[in-house]
Amino acid sequence: MTRYEKLADEIEGLIRKNVYQEGDKLQSVRQASRQRGLSITTVTRAYLLLESRGLVASKPQSGYFVSARAGEAPAAGKLATSHPAATSSPVDVSRLVLSTLRSISAGDAVPLGSPYPDPGLFPFQKLNRYAYAAGRDEALLGLKDALPPGHPKLLRQIARRYLEKGLRVDPDEIIITVGATEAMNICLQAVAKPGDVIAVESPTFYAMLHAIERMGMKALEVPTHPEYGIDVDALAAIVASQPVAACMVMPNFQNPLGFLMPDERKQALVELAARHGIPIIENGVYNELHFGDSHPSTLKAYDSKGLVLHCSSFSKSLTSAYRIGWALPGRYRDQVEKLKFLNTLTTPSLPQLAIAEFLERDGYDYHLRRIRKAYAQQAKLMKAMVERFFPEGTKTSTPAGGYLLWVELPPRVDALRLYRLALERGITIGPGQMFSVSDGYRNFIRLNYSTPWSDDIEQAVIAVGRIAATCARAA
Repeated sequence: MTRYEKLADEIEGLIRKNVYQEGDKLQSVRQASRQRGLSITTVTRAYLLLESRGLVASKPQSGYFVSARAGEAPAAGKLATSHPAATSSPVDVSRLVLSTLRSISAGDAVPLGSPYPDPGLFPFQKLNRYAYAAGRDEALLGLKDALPPGHPKLLRQIARRYLEKGLRVDPDEIIITVGATEAMNICLQAVAKPGDVIAVESPTFYAMLHAIERMGMKALEVPTHPEYGIDVDALAAIVASQPVAACMVMPNFQNPLGFLMPDERKQALVELAARHGIPIIENGVYNELHFGDSHPSTLKAYDSKGLVLHCSSFSKSLTSAYRIGWALPGRYRDQVEKLKFLNTLTTPSLPQLAIAEFLERDGYDYHLRRIRKAYAQQAKLMKAMVERFFPEGTKTSTPAGGYLLWVELPPRVDALRLYRLALERGITIGPGQMFSVSDGYRNFIRLNYSTPWSDDIEQAVIAVGRIAATCARAA
């Protein structure tokens, strides 16, 4: 436990025992720093953590006070459910996304806008040792094991992983791909054709929009609750009134909202799809990054007709360098395997073997517990910092997993302008316009909290908040 967490827990204990009562003022940051021999940054983080827990509230120029309803999460600042128009649209977001990603990867900018996890917590050296050892054994590197469906050793390990989480998966159904992006692309190609309408969440992960755009299809955005996921009733009304070829969703820790879709809603979504014969492409890349004690269920677990094409990868949980993903395509398995072969022919054997060896020998669950704990702590800090230093009227998501925070700014703030102004300061953010084919998220941004908290990250968040406040006043 860090120093600021210990301090926060100590003060929380005093509040619970009524040593500090409703309305009482805490010591100033400087007083607490001097008395306890802690840095000002440590005390500030502790107070922000208490604020995120709903125990204290800050008053500008006055300090921190015990909340009226200490222990309850503050009701203000919650995102509302999206309500996009129920019309399909051609997709053209790739240029914006590409230019944004280029700026994120250029130079030494603070990566608040990055879609990628910080690699610092990944076991890169161990994986490289396994890859090096496999590379010395020619018997392990035949072309046949690089061809679809993939290397048998990795197929077995993935199937075992699902079995340990309560889902029986036939290894023969799994198709190894070059990351989850390829898995989603070939799954979409297997179930739909150019001109078809694809239902997506709103907002949605832009890689899904890229797949739709690349194949000349149309995206139809469905209202999505920031805590419960896609509105199944709204989707039912849509499919009753117009043809929908497929649905693309991310039910667990969705990018960018971070929600965990309740099991009953997952089941209802799969049942709706079954009634209408609509395939669902399920993106499960963040499934291993849950903050709660139990692993989330999948849409695949409720699928009895083979209509769910489940896609995932190791890029978010183990290594983004190897680009190893997979698909569980259900009844479309043979078509997806054929498209994989036509698309990229093979998936390199070395990274497949390295990951398989790590899964078998090196404590994947221990690694995941460590990364989940770090992300959960950093999510609270990022949320608290945004709520404290961004302009009045700012609202944030409440991630249940993953490493991304969705932020709604006051309506007067244009996210693209904020993006450009922040970039001039060496800070990247993800503008909301990347996550929709409509113009409904002009005042939204996505922030990445996977990088370990530091003074640089803290100052960058404060700077973005100040720039946003300036934009709000100037508009």
